Amino acid sequence: MASLPAVTQATFLDPIASPPLSLRGTPPASSPAALLELLGQAGAAPSVVEATGTWLMRRDSEHTRTAYAKDASWWLAWCAAAGTDPSAARPLHADQYDVALRESGLAKSTRARRLAAASSWYDYLVRAECADRNPFLAMDRPSVSADDSPTRGMTPDQLAAFLTHAREQESARTYALLVLLATTAARIGSVLSAPVGALGHDEGHRTIDLVTKGDHAKRFVLVPIAVEAVEAYLATREDLAAEQALFATRTGKPMDEPAAYRTVQRVARAAGIPQADKLSPHSLRHSYATALLSKGVALADVQDAMGHADPRTTRRYDRAAGSLHRSPSYRMQEEIIKAMAALPMT
Repeated sequence: MASLPAVTQATFLDPIASPPLSLRGTPPASSPAALLELLGQAGAAPSVVEATGTWLMRRDSEHTRTAYAKDASWWLAWCAAAGTDPSAARPLHADQYDVALRESGLAKSTRARRLAAASSWYDYLVRAECADRNPFLAMDRPSVSADDSPTRGMTPDQLAAFLTHAREQESARTYALLVLLATTAARIGSVLSAPVGALGHDEGHRTIDLVTKGDHAKRFVLVPIAVEAVEAYLATREDLAAEQALFATRTGKPMDEPAAYRTVQRVARAAGIPQADKLSPHSLRHSYATALLSKGVALADVQDAMGHADPRTTRRYDRAAGSLHRSPSYRMQEEIIKAMAALPMT
């Protein structure tokens, strides 16, 4: 077999690289650079590190590269915990990894995504002549329904309790972040990477410019409740230079995603939201879509707000799809009655 990471079992048992046993929580690598560093610590050959960097850079956006790096790092971490050398990994090991993911209680979509990342990595290593096989090839991956979103959201009442607690008991930064997420449906990565200078005005609206999936720029409206929260938070800040992170830590560095996850779950627990530990920043995006679709807001409008290229993606959030009270037959009746009333009397 061509050399993949030139690793010994002892190297991969290094506790620095070992993941939580549940394979949940903060990824072993939180960025492309961290994944390359993890490979280096594991003793991977320079050619493998170089190929991995190229594999990541072929992704369209920084957000996508980061997502692939995080998902791929779980496989390397599992190998570390299992004492498996990735260069010698066989389909049996890939299947055992899938079992470990399932037993950790991860959603099918998460398992499928992590397996796909590992498989994609091996595919590229084979192409780059750094490996001669992909142990994930032809694997039966978890099937994910296209008609349902696995993310857990909140009902409007739960969201109200969640934000009320944040406003009354949490810091101005926490409240501003949660309100902004809840009213824009923006992805957490986009919000946390935004500088102060992203805030602005357009045609009488308060706005924020965010970099979205695929490295596209999109302008979001800030509704009054979000404007009030953000302004109250900025009033507590000393450094408001345009290039500074909008949501920054005490040291001035951008808030990171694991901190945002912990914040959402902590606030949810304090607000008495059921299954708070299953919530995430994406739950606010989920709640946005489900609430508006259940109120009959046009699918195309919600799709545009969510930034979905395919309406079928937005449709997954429509929990009330097919409900009889939303049947278009009632609207058809209104049109028929209106047309009949306009006919001349006979």
